Amino acid sequence: MILLGIDTSCDDTSAGVVVDGRRALSNVVHSQVEIHHPHGGVVPELASREHIKNIMPVVEEALNRAKVGLRDLDGIAVTIGPGLVGALLVGLYYAKGVSYASGVPLVGVNHLEGHILSIFLEDQVPDFPFVALTVSGGHTNLYYVEDFGQYALLGQTLDDAAGEAFDKVAKISGLGYPGGVAIERVARQGRGDRIRFPRAYLGKGSLDFSFSGLKTAVSLFMKNWEDHPDDVTLADIGASFQESVVDVLVDKAVLALRQKGAAALVLGGGVACNQSLIERMKARAVEEGARLYTPRPEYCTDNGAMIAVAGYHR
Repeated sequence: MILLGIDTSCDDTSAGVVVDGRRALSNVVHSQVEIHHPHGGVVPELASREHIKNIMPVVEEALNRAKVGLRDLDGIAVTIGPGLVGALLVGLYYAKGVSYASGVPLVGVNHLEGHILSIFLEDQVPDFPFVALTVSGGHTNLYYVEDFGQYALLGQTLDDAAGEAFDKVAKISGLGYPGGVAIERVARQGRGDRIRFPRAYLGKGSLDFSFSGLKTAVSLFMKNWEDHPDDVTLADIGASFQESVVDVLVDKAVLALRQKGAAALVLGGGVACNQSLIERMKARAVEEGARLYTPRPEYCTDNGAMIAVAGYHR
């Protein structure tokens, strides 16, 4: 069964072709980083306009790389949310048009389900049930995954997502966009224990997240630091901020493993590319007698292939 997956939920125009929800024949992503870099974050109107320009060539390239045509498709899957409304509409109406013209069935997919199931594009996959942490610029959620299509929300961010916090801290620090990559790069030269930024655990046993207070703490520190830099470097600030985020993400994920008695943890979403997070999460999972599963970077960030996987099971 061959599916075309389309995702325009944020600032990446992406399309991928997947067979039987397991094997990717293609995965094409057109990034808009250069467009949004001067603004320090995604500008929704600019993102929508870029999607309109890029959606057709991206889908055509995905089909060409997979060496299939519309007649070979058994279905089209497209992201219907969550995401930026204007951006989502571009992918949705393009997919509707292709489906109507070709007669290929269309299915709408939740973007977060795509992140959860992206691990099934890898050779090594977890057994059900497992705990999944989806962490990106727009979302930080914990799920208990009992089977395909069976997801129980365990916890979510109450304000800023982890990736959003990375972007905002990078912006106020003058490190540029995208923030996750910029902070991870500078943090390698800094000390994560140099500044004790706050960790929001929100009460005993809570699996929810909050990063707005951490973002504010870094902003206040930066204002004082600029007047009295002493011996603290920008790399120390970046490393200490990253350490604070990683601590909370790892501790909450491990708590979810304990509460559900799960033997596997899946880490997905753009922030899952962070090597410090992966290393810490893997070590703690092993201590808990569990195994960590993480998709390769191209399947962690927004992509059409993961949408095709979710669409296959839908």
